[in-house]
Amino acid sequence: MADGTGFSGGGFFRQSFTAVYLPTIIYEAGIGAAVPIIPLYALKLGASVPQAAFVVALLGIGQVIGDIPAGHLAARLGDRKAMLYGAGITIIGLLICALATHWTMLAAGVGILGFIGALFLLARQAYLTDVTPVDRRSRALSTLGGMHRVGALIGPFLGGVVMTLFANTFGQGEEWLTGAFWLAILLVLSTGIVVYLVDDVDVPGRIAPVRTSVVNIVKFNWRIFATIGIAFILVGALRQTRVTVIPLWSNHLGLSPSLASFVFGLSGLLDAALFYPGGRLMDLRGRLWVAIPSTLILGSALILLPTTYSFATLIFVALLMGLGNGIGSGILMTIGADLAPAQQRAQFLSLCRILSDVGTSLGPLVIAMGARGGYLSTGIVAMGISGFIAAAILGLLLPRFNPHANRHSRRRAGLTSRGHAID
Repeated sequence: MADGTGFSGGGFFRQSFTAVYLPTIIYEAGIGAAVPIIPLYALKLGASVPQAAFVVALLGIGQVIGDIPAGHLAARLGDRKAMLYGAGITIIGLLICALATHWTMLAAGVGILGFIGALFLLARQAYLTDVTPVDRRSRALSTLGGMHRVGALIGPFLGGVVMTLFANTFGQGEEWLTGAFWLAILLVLSTGIVVYLVDDVDVPGRIAPVRTSVVNIVKFNWRIFATIGIAFILVGALRQTRVTVIPLWSNHLGLSPSLASFVFGLSGLLDAALFYPGGRLMDLRGRLWVAIPSTLILGSALILLPTTYSFATLIFVALLMGLGNGIGSGILMTIGADLAPAQQRAQFLSLCRILSDVGTSLGPLVIAMGARGGYLSTGIVAMGISGFIAAAILGLLLPRFNPHANRHSRRRAGLTSRGHAID
């Protein structure tokens, strides 16, 4: 395990904002503008409802497929070039979506977005891990997660404005949906320009990556993947389940789509507001001080969800989900960064990402299986229990592998309680 190199202070974070955080907000706003209209556009292009759902699923499938290649490309190209290539190929995918004349063409574009999105995400994470000092790593990566949330929150609103303008300008429904794609193209292009114009932070002593095979990384780190990796899968499933169950349970309670959107939006606002306090707590006291409360709160909220019976009770549980997810912003990225070997960082992180992405795919599947059998609440409670299992795995096993798990593990590793090397 390697500690991050780098330096601290306001100057570093100002440079990181323009090099990493600003591109993240712009990029995620672009993708966020496009994602909500993908199923609607698929239906417009002749897809059935199951086919439209499959088109949406290609975002996640593409990301899972792209995780491991993304690690190799980031190691080969370097983080900054990887971000540039990621932005460029994302524009190609968005152009295919915008110009699609059949739902299969749209599906191809969406698959590209998912696949290349993995490269863009991984490059940002690997870069911040390299240049951020370990005592600020959680704040840096939690802020990265926060910028992702903020961009994803802004994007749909911007997309709605542009689609309205298209509808008013053309006066018919033939072209208005594509407005969100053209907005996304403009935003992602702006991302690439920002990355191109802003130099990376130059850190003396930064360790050059050494490429190796995935098999070797798994061979030397199999204990981590066989234990902490399970927690990564469960946390990924837990987080995506939150996104799935709020609208489904709102519908179960008979709420209108507008009220369901309001509930989801309130949860998202709280989620996006809490990334920095969680990151600071992880830096000061250790990763478990956030990892355990976050998973327990999310798990408890899911278990409580089937007991809600009104709009007010649903809002309470949705806010509880936003609290649990918000304080845990960046926790998986931080733990992965702590555990990653310095010379194979990007490739190790790509394996961590594929575990969480597998969970992201499995969570909604469990809910869907429960709903299909007529037991929606059973699937929701089962996923809530997984939060307690994840908390137990992390609490019992993370200190064995990660010196920054808590203050005790730091002292055992010969560090100060805040993670500094003892002079």
